[in-house]
Amino acid sequence: MRRLVIALAAALTILGASAMAGSAGGPPKVGDALPPHHDRDVCAAPGPGVAQCAAKVLTDANGAAPLATTSYTNGYGAGALQTAYGVVTASPAPGTGPTVAIVDAYDNPNAEADLAAYRAQFGLGSCPSSNGCFTKVNQTGGSAMPAGNTGWGQEIDLDIEMVSAICPNCKILLVEATTNSFANLLAAEDYATSSSHAGYVSNSWGGNEFSSETSSTYDGHFNRPGIPITVSSGDSGYGVEYPAASRYVTAVGGTSLTLNANNTRATETAWSGAGSGCSAYESKPAWQTDTGCTRRTVADVAAVADPNTGVAVYDSYGSTGGNNWYVFGGTSVASPIVASVYALAGNGSSTNAGSFPYSHTASSLFDVTSGSNGRCTIGGKGKPGSTSSTAYLCTAGPGYDGPTGLGSPIGASGF
Repeated sequence: MRRLVIALAAALTILGASAMAGSAGGPPKVGDALPPHHDRDVCAAPGPGVAQCAAKVLTDANGAAPLATTSYTNGYGAGALQTAYGVVTASPAPGTGPTVAIVDAYDNPNAEADLAAYRAQFGLGSCPSSNGCFTKVNQTGGSAMPAGNTGWGQEIDLDIEMVSAICPNCKILLVEATTNSFANLLAAEDYATSSSHAGYVSNSWGGNEFSSETSSTYDGHFNRPGIPITVSSGDSGYGVEYPAASRYVTAVGGTSLTLNANNTRATETAWSGAGSGCSAYESKPAWQTDTGCTRRTVADVAAVADPNTGVAVYDSYGSTGGNNWYVFGGTSVASPIVASVYALAGNGSSTNAGSFPYSHTASSLFDVTSGSNGRCTIGGKGKPGSTSSTAYLCTAGPGYDGPTGLGSPIGASGF
């Protein structure tokens, strides 16, 4: 036992030294001399007819208080994410690029101010509502905002700040649904995708699949050729959520991302919490060719989502005592990242659902080949599927796999 304790202590010392070395020349990253930590959901669990946001916040060792600070201390900042995913932009001119819409529920009354604080910290330039760079509307495009909600408010800050991190010159349209019911969220989706309000849309929410999801009542809201729509795959590990399962969207899985001292990718593996699998109801799109699932397979692509390698987010609405800098994870991080890479690519009008990355994988996507999100089952509850033909549904490997899809961005050419 004493030898085991000594070995563990030595391993922790090595890991701590490695983490500190990794932050040389820049702000600390997750893992730099931090105490043991956990994470928790920021939104309530979904129920029938309602969705849950897919954000997780890093907490202290007891899993209670968020690991929040008064100044930026932990988590990947905008520059780190740009370098890691090969989308570094010089001298961004805010508001001169395409519009990325964020669809969320409830109101964050501090959204514009929080966005300004985040962008100031990372030198991204201001993006105010006064010049149209940032716009916030309700689900019908009006100015009467819904009731506030601190959990969804944190989701909102996470989403709009990730758009800023990846595409600093993009305009941001925040569409706030009245509640987190599918009916209201889909109404907000309609506003975001109609009348050229936005060319790219990100959705960081979902719930359990249901038999009527393929009908025009639900899937019809995502059938928007020429408008790339991204959806987070969920944070509960192996299993499929809707609307990530929709055949009209790009389903975005999650990874654990570690960076070198210069912020280039050191390792990227499948995150254990990323949703994936074989849809129970959606037919297989023509552009998916994996053979272990006869219906729609989730995910299509991926980006960072592990809270332990999470991103820095500024949120004053849900904070106390001025501790406004948090570390967030969840596939809520990955969805706006990928939507923003789509925007940088500028191919929106020529895209069809989630098909584009499938024909542009060579040198365009980083193939994530290790990590797992659970034990695969297929064909019904309790039936093991950990054979060579279906193990890819929950385990990353060369080529396509469920948790990370085709892989994570290397620049914008894959989108």
